[in-house]
Amino acid sequence: MLRIWRFVVPALLLSLLVGCTPPPPATPLPMHWQPIDSLQALLPDGIRVYAGRNDSLPLRAWYVRIDEPDPAITTRVVVSDEEDRRESASSFARDPGVCVVANGGYFTMKRTPAEHVGLLVHDRAVLATPSTTFQRDSLTFEAVRAAIGFREDGTIEMGWAAAQDGAILRWSEPVPNRPDAPAALSATAEPWLVRDALGAGPALLVDGAIRVTDDEEVFFGTSIPKTHPRTAAGRTRDGALILMVVDGRQPESRGVRLDELAVLMRDVGAVDAINLDGGGSSSLVVRGTLLNRPAGDTLQREVMSALVTYCE
Repeated sequence: MLRIWRFVVPALLLSLLVGCTPPPPATPLPMHWQPIDSLQALLPDGIRVYAGRNDSLPLRAWYVRIDEPDPAITTRVVVSDEEDRRESASSFARDPGVCVVANGGYFTMKRTPAEHVGLLVHDRAVLATPSTTFQRDSLTFEAVRAAIGFREDGTIEMGWAAAQDGAILRWSEPVPNRPDAPAALSATAEPWLVRDALGAGPALLVDGAIRVTDDEEVFFGTSIPKTHPRTAAGRTRDGALILMVVDGRQPESRGVRLDELAVLMRDVGAVDAINLDGGGSSSLVVRGTLLNRPAGDTLQREVMSALVTYCE
């Protein structure tokens, strides 16, 4: 499990030591979460679905809490079997026994068939190996990006992960990159014995604390840190899975920054969480019903991977 060590250092001294100012405190985002009773009636007791809103920002969001240790419930990382390797969340939801679908990791939209950008593991087979080298201007950065993994018994784990020679590896800490200051990839990693895994990033929460590692994972210089529609996955202290979607790019919901997404996930009980693919890809389907409006519309972008929960 991810761990973060805290040191009691005055903020001014810390800023001098690391050459930057501490991040501002996370702003509360009251969402007035309410259960969606019409869907609760169609779900087993181990799956609960909620809608939230904040009219002053404005924001609209939904999340599902899934009791992953329940033997009658299982979540899998799935990949499109269409010829172009893309299908909508609603298409994944039409498979037998599916209760919940959330879009998954990043993928190439301009290639046919699509290619996954980030770690992708299904039934212990590595289907996509993430790059650990990234170019920003004239600098080369080494990095591993955040991933969520599922063991055979349903245990959820998160970390910074990659695959080498068919083996899945997990790091307890990201590479300490900063813009204009590349760092070296540590050789300290452990084998990650997971059945399924999905990489995206950055990390949002680590052991109950907000820790957005977009710089360490070399997302600077991209659009990822900006305000967008979002999808996130997290785990609670007791091992439940939380899937959340936040709408954006529309008058009713502006979308969120990564630090705001971390606050929302923390406030609904997640202790570890990562950002998944967002923007027009963000979709959450429960019992065949699309809950959100992807990028302000009802038309769903076809995606390559998804987190799919089976409950029958």
